[in-house]
Amino acid sequence: MRGKIFVWLLATVFLTTVPPAEAQQSKKVPRIGFVSARAEPTVATPDSTAESLRQGLRTLGYIEGKNIVIEYRYFEGKVDRIPSLVAELLQAKLDVIVSVNTLAIQAFKQETKTTPIVIVINDDPVTSGIVDSLARPGGNITGLTRFTRDLSGKRLELLKETVPKISRVGILDDASTDIRASFQDFEPAARALKIQLQSLEVAGPKPDLARAFQAAAKERVNALITVRTALLIKYRKQIADLV
Repeated sequence: MRGKIFVWLLATVFLTTVPPAEAQQSKKVPRIGFVSARAEPTVATPDSTAESLRQGLRTLGYIEGKNIVIEYRYFEGKVDRIPSLVAELLQAKLDVIVSVNTLAIQAFKQETKTTPIVIVINDDPVTSGIVDSLARPGGNITGLTRFTRDLSGKRLELLKETVPKISRVGILDDASTDIRASFQDFEPAARALKIQLQSLEVAGPKPDLARAFQAAAKERVNALITVRTALLIKYRKQIADLV
């Protein structure tokens, strides 16, 4: 359902700016920019978000390589690459920009007030300065937020219900992510549940996961929550093996 809403939002912006009939008459091929913080997708590790975008567009008659062009950009969690990436895409004269990363969206917002931007993020777009309000976002940005950070406490509660005897929980997080609030998101629920939290931070591009798990064992961590970031998704198999 969430994916359908996202594609509908993109279609609303896209069809408003470049109707298919107009595109065909002028022979102009509409161009979409897609930006993600994850690593370049491969056959073994495809990008499900990008694939959902392509599938949704196909249902509307837009087929990549035929009557639409999608410019993909992946910065692998390396935030220093964002400014050049933003400049490159804006020079490409795109019709719509789609991004699933908060920091990239903030950078686009600073650089353009005219190119439509469709977002899908986990963070609060108001507190992160992306829109003025949820009811009246204003400007050239629309989209949706999953508010997954607000669910951090609930995850801890569910973990406690599943394993009532846990007393110390490790929070495995990426220290190089754009918004550093993950650990703090768990603290109110941890206090209420009388659970001690142990911060287990790693950093890209090659996180020292073995060291993090050694620290967890030393501190007698008896449960683990992994914060979903592009870096940790990339190393999820290694994390599972270490667990």
